[in-house]
Amino acid sequence: MKHKRMKHPHDAPDQPAAPQPPPPPGEEGGAGALVEPAEAVARLEAELADLKDRHLRLAAEYDNFRKRALRERSDTWGKAQADLLQRLVDALDDLARFAHVDPDKTDARTIHDGVDMVERKFWKELDAIGVKRVDQVGVRFDPHLHEAVSTGPADHPAKDHTVGAVLQAGYQLGGTLIRPARVVVLTWQGGGDRNEGRSAEPPRPSGEGG
Repeated sequence: MKHKRMKHPHDAPDQPAAPQPPPPPGEEGGAGALVEPAEAVARLEAELADLKDRHLRLAAEYDNFRKRALRERSDTWGKAQADLLQRLVDALDDLARFAHVDPDKTDARTIHDGVDMVERKFWKELDAIGVKRVDQVGVRFDPHLHEAVSTGPADHPAKDHTVGAVLQAGYQLGGTLIRPARVVVLTWQGGGDRNEGRSAEPPRPSGEGG
């Protein structure tokens, strides 16, 4: 006959059984435990393939755009050059005629007038496309327009740092400097009346020695 063990007052109370965690998703099905991860991998692979395809198409579109832009720029530049030549051909024809005249049968005045006419024709067309000549004398020296080749003395303080002579004209096209003008810059070295530019001294009080 078995005797039931008596509980001691100091014995710990009976502990309830610890709850067991639920099985991971997919394990309930046994053989189908890997179905969901396999579907996720397939979905990610499809998304990756779609992203690669988009990237390749975008790269191809950009390359086509770049080539088209270069081609259009080249075409535009070619048309601009052709338009400029079209404007100048008449003046070039006149210049060729005067360049090949017989000097023994043509007086200097006729040649001079012909060259002057050709120059005016050229400038009529150049001015129409925005070409400006930089050849003004007496203006302030501007390093953005002028290249100082040498300096010369100025005969007045107001002419200090101004253009005294243009050795080679400069050119601008639409506000863009094509070639700076090569100039002589005047500088004021002083001279003349020693008191020039100085204020008069105030009169001394009477009785002051001096």
